[in-house]
This record gives sequence, structure tokens and C-alpha cells, in this order.
Amino acid sequence: MHSNKNLPRRDFLSAGVSAACVASVAQAGYFSGVPSRDASKKLGVALVGLGSLSTNQIAPALQKTANCRLSAIVTGTPDKEKKWADKYGINSGSIYNYENFDKIASDENVDIVYIVLPNSMHHEFTIRAAKAGKHVLCEKPMANSSKECREMIAACEAANKQLAIGYRCQFTSHHLSLQTAVKGKAIGDLKMIEAGFGFRIGDPNQWRLKKALAGGGALMDVGIYALQACRFLTGNEPISIMAQETKTDAAKFAEVDESITWMMKFPSGIDAYCSTSYNFNGLNKVIAYGSNGLAKMDPAYSYSDLQLEINGKKVDLPQQDHFAAELDDFATCIRENRPSKVSGKEGLRDLLAIEAIYQSIDKRTSIDVQKA
Repeated sequence: MHSNKNLPRRDFLSAGVSAACVASVAQAGYFSGVPSRDASKKLGVALVGLGSLSTNQIAPALQKTANCRLSAIVTGTPDKEKKWADKYGINSGSIYNYENFDKIASDENVDIVYIVLPNSMHHEFTIRAAKAGKHVLCEKPMANSSKECREMIAACEAANKQLAIGYRCQFTSHHLSLQTAVKGKAIGDLKMIEAGFGFRIGDPNQWRLKKALAGGGALMDVGIYALQACRFLTGNEPISIMAQETKTDAAKFAEVDESITWMMKFPSGIDAYCSTSYNFNGLNKVIAYGSNGLAKMDPAYSYSDLQLEINGKKVDLPQQDHFAAELDDFATCIRENRPSKVSGKEGLRDLLAIEAIYQSIDKRTSIDVQKA
């Protein structure tokens, strides 16, 4: 076994960061393929919306979780009901549509409602789920406005139920190791952050390009990851934002933004330079610049194959199922009666920053970010 005593301080911190994070994540049982515990003790999860994300990511992740199980589905497509029931062994009494959803209140198999719907529907179904007496995990962005976010938080508080937002990246060993490296000054004092996420969007008729459903374009969909990464690494909130938008296809992006760049100022003096786009692939990174080096992830936000480098050296970490990690954490929070670190207030803070970005574009000036 090699000793760390001869390593430069920078390398020692990097090694310590990765080892500590791997140990904590492995102990939590978040890696893919971890044996499940007694199914009878797992919290039941109802998936609301059976689109691509639920089908390809969340439902499979629920088969790997230690603390959760898929116990109900809510869909507006009757053809999916039997297919999902057969595949996942869901009782016919735990299959709902959007009209009879409120009957879920009497379903003892359901503890958590996971909302995986177009953004404009998050507000309605979070409030309905809370009134039905269920804890809520809602996909990001939390809602289409900060006003809706506040109403969702209030509804869950009134029902004495937990509300968490699907910020899966806050549970990966790679992002946690990056955060630990920055906080532990493995790169010296943090000076600046660069972050971006984008891709070339396809079907021009999809809901993500309809403002009424999506609330916005690239920023609401994937730019929020870059925003989250900056807030996650600094540990505080931006105080002002300056943004601009670029649009090359006025027809396809008639209702929503195509590409946006923005600069955020943090109270510590750190600046963050961010970008997002629906018009090209390959933008998938976060870089933290310090006084003595840098740490970066590229790719940073994909479902798998994340890569972390600290001061030019790759940190070897196991890949994991992000959704299984976030679900198990939420179940633990519920059992221990403590708020999730990705609570509704975390979602609200992102929406306040997003609203400042859009206001900056419209007014062509720097905008102060409202406090949550």
C-alpha cells in the first residue's frame, strides 16, 4: 500500500477527497446493482407521467433502490397501463389517470408521488398530491414561476408533507467530490466558475418548445443544471445576473429561448460564466478555477460516464444510478423526519435566478436576484 506522506498537498487533497466520497456513497448503497433490502419496508412510489424519463431512467432506478419501490402509476395513455402493470407487477387498484388522480389519497401502497410531467403541470399535481396526503418528489424545474414554487411549498407545509426537487446531480459521487475539493481548497481559493449544458433539440412540435407547457426553452430544461452547479459549488446565492439571448431559428424557437449566456455575481466576489443552448451538442461541463489550480467535470450532467479531474489528474470514481441515489435519500429524509437538501426552497431559489436571467434579457441590464 502506498503512503500519501510524499504527495504534494494538492495531490493529497485530491486523493483524500475521492476516497472519502467513494466510501460515503458506497456505504449509502447508491451504486448500481446494490442488493435490495426487504421490499416490505420500502416506501411506495407513484410515478406521475410515463414518458421517456420515467420509462428509461426512473422506473429502472426504482428496481435498484434500497428504500423505495414502484407501487403505482398515473398516466393519460390507457395503452401504457397494462404494459407497465405487467412489467412491474402493479396492482390494478393502483393505476390512475390525471382525472381520478385524487383517489390516490386512499392508496396505502403510495407514500411518495414522483411528478414527471411537463413543467406547467408540476404546480397542479404537487398541490393535489400534498392534499392527498403524500410526500412529493418533483422533477426540475420546480415550476414555471417563483410564485408557483411558493404555492407548492405552502401546500406541502400545510399538509405536513415533504417536498423535494429532482436535482439528481447533488447525489453523485463525482459532484460531491468536486464540491469537497473546492471546499477543501484543493485548488486554492475559488475564484471563478464556468458552466454550461446544451444539445441540439429535435422534433419542432414537442412540448419543450411550447412556452405554455415548458415555461422557457434551453434555460429551463438544461441550463438549470449549470445554474445549480454554480450555486452548489459556491454554497451561496447569486446577487445579480447579466444575460443575453441568441436565436438563429426564429420559427423553431418562436415561443422559447434557443441559446442564452449569463454571468452571475456572488457575494463572496466569485463570478460564474454560464451558457445553455438547444442548437448544438457537446456543451456539458463545469469548471472551478482556484488560486492554485482548477477542477472540472466534462461531461458533467449526463446520466452516466461522468468525468472528474482535479489539477489535471483524473479522479477515478465508480459510476452510479443518479435517480436511485436521489430516491433513497428522499425516503431516508421522510423516515427520519428531516428536510431534503433539495427541498422546495432549493427549487424556488433556482426559479428566482432564472427569472432574473429572463428579466436581464428583456431589459438589457443587470438584474438583482430576489431572495427566497
